[in-house]
Parts: sequence; structure tokens; C-alpha cells
Amino acid sequence: MANKFANKSFFTRTASGIVLVLLLIASLVWGGRQDIFGGRILFCVNLIVSLVAVYELYKALKIHNTILGITGYIAVVVYYGLIYASQYNVSILGKEIHGTNYMMIFVVIFLITLLAEYVFTYPKYKTENISNALMCTIYAGVMLSYLYITRMEDNGIYTVWLIFLASWGCDTCAYLAGVAFGKHKMAPVLSPKKSIEGAVGGIIGAAALGAIYGAVFADKIKDIPNTPVVFAIICAVAGFVSMIGDLCASAIKRNNDIKDYGNIIPGHGGIMDRFDSVIYIAPIIWILIHVLKYVF
Repeated sequence: MANKFANKSFFTRTASGIVLVLLLIASLVWGGRQDIFGGRILFCVNLIVSLVAVYELYKALKIHNTILGITGYIAVVVYYGLIYASQYNVSILGKEIHGTNYMMIFVVIFLITLLAEYVFTYPKYKTENISNALMCTIYAGVMLSYLYITRMEDNGIYTVWLIFLASWGCDTCAYLAGVAFGKHKMAPVLSPKKSIEGAVGGIIGAAALGAIYGAVFADKIKDIPNTPVVFAIICAVAGFVSMIGDLCASAIKRNNDIKDYGNIIPGHGGIMDRFDSVIYIAPIIWILIHVLKYVF
């Protein structure tokens, strides 16, 4: 009976994983094209995924159905609206709106709104509820948007895959290295199965994958010299950061006594369970691409 349930669980996890990868490829390859339909499809997909991820975090922190949560969902939509305005040259009353110019204003207004709700509903909410609402929106809303931002830039069809190469590649290599050589615990309380040897193996593996990927597509990538070296460095750094992202998501679950963030992906859990490290490193990849292409 145990084997029957184990096999069913493995099949469910594998099947949903395959479907997830296919949807991901379709969204990033076709949906990310810079035309009237392509980019907007990826934009909508990214927005929906961000909202689901924010909802999962809010639910874990028990503010998902409060006025703080509603404000957070609206903030995510407004933030994506600013990105859209920048990407597609939106004009209001004949004046072109550059959304990136209003990002800090957006953060300030969002915080002021949360604090106003804190004051006028006092003592219903605690200060940590306000901090959580702000953190989750930036964590799962803003940081995940860099998947779309990276894809829509020059070379985006190639550089966007570094996010998954560094995240999932590092995770796979870390697992293999940990099984083979793991002796010293990296975070014994938070994640007893992770080892220092596995972490080193994951970083080295991610760097190797980045170098191979850079070498294969070097001729197609513009304005990034020494592509294999640059991609190796990017994946190594991002691989290290992805482990922090994974542990961070785990810490939030442990602090709130939940096993999974959701069940939207059968066999994998929620968006935050499957994309925890991806969310964490998406902005890191974008930053490193812009920095290293000038260094090299």
C-alpha cells in the first residue's frame, strides 16, 4: 500500500513538473517576444504568478484576507502597471509615463497606506503585520517581476534562462554532491539535510553549467564579452544566493508551522515552494548582467 501511494506521488510530481516546464518554456520563448501579443502574455503570466505568490506568503502570515492583504494585492497590480507603462510607452493626457521614475514614490505611498490602516484600525494589527505586508509584496511581487524585466531586455531570450540554470541547476548539483560527499551540516536546525559539501558542489555545478551555456550561445549574445566567463560567475554567485532564498522560504514556513505554501502545483506545493530560489535570484541575475558586461 505504501509503495502504491509512493508511486502515485512520484507520478503526480513528475507529470506536474513536466507540464510546469512546458508552460514555462512557452511563456518565456513565445510569450516574451517583443511584439504586441508576446510581451503582454508574459507580462500577464508574471503578474498572476506574483499575485499568487504574495497570497501564499500572506496566508502563511495570516493576513491574506485582511485590509493589509488587499492593499498588498493592489500594490502588486500598481507596481506592474508602472512596469507596463515603462515598457509600452503609455501616455496619460498626452504625457508619456515612465514608470521607473515613480518606483520610490510607489514604495512610499504603499508604506504610508499600510501605516494609515495600522493607525485607523488600532489595535487590530501589530507592527509586525505591517512589516510582513511590505516585505511579502517586495519579496514575491517586486523581486519576481525581474523574470519579465530580464526577458524583455536585449539578449533576454538567452539571459533569462540563467535564472533557472543557476537556481535549479545549483539545487540539483548540490543534491548530488551532498549525497556523495555531504558530512558537515550547513543549517542543521533549519534544513538538516543540506550540507556544506553539497553547497560547494552546487555552486561549482552552477558555474560549470553557466560556462557551458555561455559557450554554446556566445555567438548569439550581443554586448556581453567573454560570455562563458561572465555566465559562470553569474551562475556561481546566483547559485549561492539561491540557497539563501531556499532557506529563507523554509524559515518562514517553520516559523508559521506549515508544510507547504499551497497546492496549486500538484506534488510540488505552491508557487513559493517551487519558485522560492527563483524569486530570490531573479533580480540578482539582472544586476550581475548589467554590472559584469562592463567589467569584462
